[in-house]
Amino acid sequence: MRFRNIKHNSAKNNKKTEKKAKYAKAPDRIKAFITDMFMIYVPILYIITYLVMDGKDDFLSSDIAPLLAVIIYGIIYTIFLNKLGQTPGKKAYEIKVVDARTGENLSLLRSFYRYVLFLITAFSLIGLIFPFYRKDNKALHDLICGSVVIVSKREDKS
Repeated sequence: MRFRNIKHNSAKNNKKTEKKAKYAKAPDRIKAFITDMFMIYVPILYIITYLVMDGKDDFLSSDIAPLLAVIIYGIIYTIFLNKLGQTPGKKAYEIKVVDARTGENLSLLRSFYRYVLFLITAFSLIGLIFPFYRKDNKALHDLICGSVVIVSKREDKS
């Protein structure tokens, strides 16, 4: 009986010391995504269109240029998630992408895997609806990858 009491008390203490992560809301995730598009993706498109190619007509007629832009954006996105856990858009809305189990930043490979899964789920649109129907606001690419988007800075509202 004594062992049970010790075990029970230690379980209570562990629950008290655990911090519950606050999940990022879907509208904040959408706003962060739009911010990233303007801050990262649009400059990439501009550089490819006007500095690498001869203008918009060449860009539109090329099959490789849009793919190159998506790949460059994916590399930048992956590095941001791996090093900081957040892109500039996510930082603006104080949200962060972390491993669901450990709470640490994603590895480089998992960050890239999450980006590829995002492209697939965005193409199908089904995976992007998930956050609106889940309590933890996870999209399909988060579920498959084992990541979660949390609020990085707690708001102290008294």
